[in-house]
Amino acid sequence: MAETQVAVVGGGVIGLSVAWKAALAGYRVTVIDPSPGRGASWVAGGMLAPVAEAWPGEEAGLALGEESLRRWPAFAEALAADGGDPGLSTEGTLVVAFDRADADQLAVLAEYLASVGRAVDTVTGRRLRSIEPGVSGARSALLVPGDLAVDNRRLLRSLQAAALRRGVRFLDVEATAVEPGLVRTGSGDVRCDVAVLAAGAYSARLRPGLGVRPLKGEILRLRVRRGSLGPPRHTVRGFVEGRPIYLVPREDGELVLGATQYEAGFDETVTARGVRELLEGAERIFPGIAEYELVEMAAGLRAGSVDTLPYLGPLADGLLAATGHHRNGLLMAPVTADAIVAWLDGEKPPAEVEAADPARDGGH
Repeated sequence: MAETQVAVVGGGVIGLSVAWKAALAGYRVTVIDPSPGRGASWVAGGMLAPVAEAWPGEEAGLALGEESLRRWPAFAEALAADGGDPGLSTEGTLVVAFDRADADQLAVLAEYLASVGRAVDTVTGRRLRSIEPGVSGARSALLVPGDLAVDNRRLLRSLQAAALRRGVRFLDVEATAVEPGLVRTGSGDVRCDVAVLAAGAYSARLRPGLGVRPLKGEILRLRVRRGSLGPPRHTVRGFVEGRPIYLVPREDGELVLGATQYEAGFDETVTARGVRELLEGAERIFPGIAEYELVEMAAGLRAGSVDTLPYLGPLADGLLAATGHHRNGLLMAPVTADAIVAWLDGEKPPAEVEAADPARDGGH
């Protein structure tokens, strides 16, 4: 029977961020995960783009994402000092459209963002070629200069190193249930003052009644070859025949390509259809990618919720939720960690977190 002050169930970007920040605040922390630093966080694209991913009706998610984005530079700076540089990029995002329907969708996005006071720059196809010469054939684009991106794998390694440096203990076992002040595992129970459920898509298995479900997403990683056109400088998101595609460059010449998303339960296999759709969409946006080396195909399970907002906050005395982040786990890691530490300290979390109350959908 192990004991700890704070037991964090889940070792993805959310769980590791919570553990590191809680340890920095002086808590004795244990992370429970059979494979910390893996899961959906390991196959993420790394976009930190609340504005580029905004859509009418999701104002609460936009506000929460923007609040977290504001915290990212300080979060990255502190993490670099404690565990290593997470590879934060400040180049911004380009959202491009190719046919009339895609351009109409982009126009809806631009109009919506203007209505909520978010500034974006509409770019013609000709100007787009001067900004990103490798992007061709687009009718129009939006330039979102404030968006960021991060190297997800460097981030995970940095978080693990920082957590270890701050005394976080890791139990590489699988949790079977999470209760107030108690985490049950196949190797025995872990008692704690507070348990934090940060198990992503698997959260509802550990806490039945929580409205989290798995959403499958496939990604490809490609690498530039000698003589081929270098990756784009910006993160590039495109609508190709209504399907979203993103390309996120890495400093080492790699390019992360996503993102399919569909209901498939807990299936993590990569399908031929998914790979084909990603490559066809990417070639439409950035034709030079056809000459790149394909180095990895992977699938991950995002933690979906009823409304794309995460579940953040008390489930019961001695039990906090930090899960259901949908496509925005990396983006919302700083604000989530700060909110959890605020609750641990008995203080009020950031105001934008209120909309993510776990009780909003009728139960947990």
